[in-house]
Amino acid sequence: MTISVSLESDGPLARITFSKPPHNFACPDLLRQIADAVYKVDNDPRLRCTLLSSQGRSFCAGADLAGDEKIAGSGGMATIAQLYGQAERLFRRRKPMVAAVQGAAVGAGLGLALTADFRIGDATTRLAANFTRLGFHPGFALTYTLPRLLGEQRASWMMMSSQRIKPEQALDWGLLDRLADDGDLEEAARTMAHEIADNAPLALLAVRRTLTDGMAKAAAAAMRREHAEQAALRTTADYAEGVASVFERRPANFTGS
Repeated sequence: MTISVSLESDGPLARITFSKPPHNFACPDLLRQIADAVYKVDNDPRLRCTLLSSQGRSFCAGADLAGDEKIAGSGGMATIAQLYGQAERLFRRRKPMVAAVQGAAVGAGLGLALTADFRIGDATTRLAANFTRLGFHPGFALTYTLPRLLGEQRASWMMMSSQRIKPEQALDWGLLDRLADDGDLEEAARTMAHEIADNAPLALLAVRRTLTDGMAKAAAAAMRREHAEQAALRTTADYAEGVASVFERRPANFTGS
């Protein structure tokens, strides 16, 4: 498993780029390195906004529930708790963030994208909270962030249907704030992030502090509830069937047990 997280500066803009081939699956170490980079940005007075992006075809294809032994094995729920601990660090940051979301942002990958204040995608972007398709419960504070962003009805639909949302619908719903032209995501994301970073740093901190007051505490509470529900569902036959069906690329045969 090769993880790479880089932090570069572009004037007042910080650029954090992560890579974990082939699908940028979420894990505690990846999230820890991203959170470490975000904290460096928070503590650097020259930097005012972060652009978060990844390398590869997927932004982040979620947690590898079948292939990652630390998650799939007997200690999996402890590993997921560690993942959420790092997610909480992202929610506690002080400075604004824009996420450039190419390809799939699924499950925990969607959760990671929603830690950003704004998101830009392109024609390849696909967003999904696909937990019920796995016989599982949403996590990464999605039960808090999705309703906050979309409203209860659309958020409930995403989480109960496991529907994959395409870019035009994501833009219409507010899951994405902008769509870049084909092949232009990197530059369009940079331009968007600079629209924030070029403003007054103390004002940016004050406005974000006002807008996000209580958000980190609420997200942490949501993740505790989500983790408890996930722990209960993880022992069910439906969870085993859901994960197996995705891994084997076949329809699931759920029995309610």
